[in-house]
Amino acid sequence: MAKTASTILGVVFIAVGGVGFVAPGLMGSHLSLSHNIVHLLSGAVALYFGLKGSLSGARMFSLAFGAVYGLLGAAGFLLGSSGTPSAGMPLHETVDANLFTVIPGILELGMMDHIIHIALGVIFLLAGFMTKVAAAQSET
Repeated sequence: MAKTASTILGVVFIAVGGVGFVAPGLMGSHLSLSHNIVHLLSGAVALYFGLKGSLSGARMFSLAFGAVYGLLGAAGFLLGSSGTPSAGMPLHETVDANLFTVIPGILELGMMDHIIHIALGVIFLLAGFMTKVAAAQSET
């Protein structure tokens, strides 16, 4: 399960990273240059574990990645505040109620980003936990 999820979501990350360069407001998200680069790198790592990594490696990656993305989404809701994004995104001139500034003017995350990050975290965690430990250990 972890290898399949990593492969599928790796492709999704790369697609979103690429599309984000031409549509920075895709689905209401805040896709700045740095955010797109993070998506491209995340997609490459996910694809590696999904296609070339061991089952136990893919499982550990899914658990770690799921925790990071889930915590990032939660941090956005808990630490975000009302503000206008400034990360080079002319399409976002409106105020976001939960703007979470990771790096001012470079990487800012809004409400839709938080929702997507939590959803990705849940998917990766489920994939990691649903991958049988015995099967993952016997493959290595």
